Amino acid sequence: MTGTILFYSVVVAQIALVAAMACAVIRMMIGPRAQDRVLAFDAVSVCTMLIFLTQGMKTGNVFFFEGALVISGLAFVATVALAKFLMRGEVIE
Repeated sequence: MTGTILFYSVVVAQIALVAAMACAVIRMMIGPRAQDRVLAFDAVSVCTMLIFLTQGMKTGNVFFFEGALVISGLAFVATVALAKFLMRGEVIE
């Protein structure tokens, strides 16, 4: 019984994350400013990482957790680089 509840709650969480990712992608496409697009990219990367984590919980496969760690690290570096580019106009000084 507990495994069934966990399975369905993870499936509902994945559906909600896909809906949140779709909203963020829409914001990324129609965002009026570059700052909106960067924040939407960050939201998409967070949703992707969380989908990997929930898939790892559902399947019990540890490779999804490692993939989520890689995605979060790359997304952090990309967000910092984009923010620095928007503030100064260059990434490397």
